[in-house]
Amino acid sequence: MSGPLYLLKTRRFAPLFGTQFLGAFNDNLYKNTLAVLLTFQAAEWTSISSALLAPLIGAVFIAPFFLFSGLSGEIADRLDKARLARIVKVWEMIMMIVAAAGFANHSFTTLLMVVFGMGMHSTLFGPIKYSIIPQHMKENELIGANALIESGTFGAILLGTIAGGALAAIPNGGVIASLCALVVAVVGYLFSRYIPSAPPPSREEPFAFGFWKHTTDAIALAYRDRLVFLAILAISWFWLYGALLLSQFPSLVKDLLMGSEGTVTWILALFTLGIGIGSVLCERLSHHRVRYTLVVAGAVGMAVAGVDFALGIGTFEPDGILSQNPHFWRIVADVTLLGIFGGLYSVPLYALLQERSAPEARSRIIAANNILNALFMVLGAVATMAILSMGYSIAWLFGIVALATALVGSIIYKVRREK
Repeated sequence: MSGPLYLLKTRRFAPLFGTQFLGAFNDNLYKNTLAVLLTFQAAEWTSISSALLAPLIGAVFIAPFFLFSGLSGEIADRLDKARLARIVKVWEMIMMIVAAAGFANHSFTTLLMVVFGMGMHSTLFGPIKYSIIPQHMKENELIGANALIESGTFGAILLGTIAGGALAAIPNGGVIASLCALVVAVVGYLFSRYIPSAPPPSREEPFAFGFWKHTTDAIALAYRDRLVFLAILAISWFWLYGALLLSQFPSLVKDLLMGSEGTVTWILALFTLGIGIGSVLCERLSHHRVRYTLVVAGAVGMAVAGVDFALGIGTFEPDGILSQNPHFWRIVADVTLLGIFGGLYSVPLYALLQERSAPEARSRIIAANNILNALFMVLGAVATMAILSMGYSIAWLFGIVALATALVGSIIYKVRREK
């Protein structure tokens, strides 16, 4: 077969892809609708400062990853993953019904509970989607399947963000967005009905409930294999970098480029398109095998594009129409390249995680990955606030992260050579 797109025609992959895509879309549709409404109508909803609302929503959404990832991985290693996927989609439908009621009653507490509930949705589904892939894919299809999941996830994030912003701008936008998300969740549930059964391997040890025990056990499992743990840390760095870019694009466009909301959307679209191109390119270049050279090349590419991006925004001067400014196109090219090299970097790491993880522990290792991804994103947000509060510019921030990415690439190269 030429390329991984044929997987979208198979029952062993297409229903999982559809379920994942629509779930990621809904997460971002709801979060962005709420964020926009609270940004422009904060006084009608809560007494909390509008400046604190965005980080509060992000913190509430990410909290379940710390609290329940270990438990969700343990459950996914013990039960049929296809059945669990359907249960998660039912939970998503319930959350969207509650969200509609929260928007209709202007209940900030209810809406914040739904943010937590959607975080739970992603926490529960994460170990399922990545650990089910090697159960239904052949070994030479892992790269292609992960390329499609990766590009589809970022596409869903972009579309959900755009849809949320658009719906928030119309009367009763919150209620309408929730009802639209409910329809999407129902369609996602129908997709999940067609995911083939994925029974767990036999496990002898008894189930013991405990939040922190499951969390520490999952991380300990991942740590046993040095290469697996390195892959998790490398993936977590990718999410730190990506979250930093996505969070800073709006203020960068508004305050530095003097652009509009449409410019933000366009730049986000190019970054997302870059991720998709890089993911598919990785599948083409890998020849169906995990190639560490692609990871290193992706890290170096992100570092070079990131440094040029930092230099570009550091020297940018608004001059008339944005689209006629040649320095603007330099920035656009760098953002696209960051996405392309990001896809090249991340896809082999996910395939490595699936390939080297024991089947009976795979979901828990994926859960460990989710925990550390969340931790890195939080640390990245804290570091961002610290760097900017010390008076450094956003260009310095991006430059520091780009140089650190080069260091990550060199560590991966060194460890692989030792192997």
